[in-house]
Amino acid sequence: MWQRIQTVFLIIAIGSLLTTIFLPIWVLQETSGKAHALYALHYSTLENGVKTTIYFPYSITAILALAAATLAFVEVGKYKDRLLQMKIGALNSLFMAGTIGSAVFFANQMLKTFNGGHYGWGLWVPGLAVLCNLIANRLIRRDERLVRDSERLR
Repeated sequence: MWQRIQTVFLIIAIGSLLTTIFLPIWVLQETSGKAHALYALHYSTLENGVKTTIYFPYSITAILALAAATLAFVEVGKYKDRLLQMKIGALNSLFMAGTIGSAVFFANQMLKTFNGGHYGWGLWVPGLAVLCNLIANRLIRRDERLVRDSERLR
């Protein structure tokens, strides 16, 4: 399992999806001292030392990221069944696209509401997970082709 390169790419995807939860997606520091931050799990404001946190509907991004990380973990464990691994990888791509889509939606909503701010690393890190998932799926397909070609020669 660990000797296959696609496992390494899937572990990187899991790490980047879990990192997404803790990094800010959008941040705004107002001149009045009020700070706004949108994370995958919540939206929080900090004013005069008082922190206010809103979880719903912003936690949808974290739920999708955790679902994608869980699917990638399951995909790593299914190394003996490459066809199932490819199917899980395709489903995982949908969850990752949902994670990125919801993060972009909520970040743009915040940009329009507050007329400013900037994107944080939490918006860009799931792109690394998508890239690693695509590379892993390509390598799994290559292994499957290699096995089928070797069976044909027998």
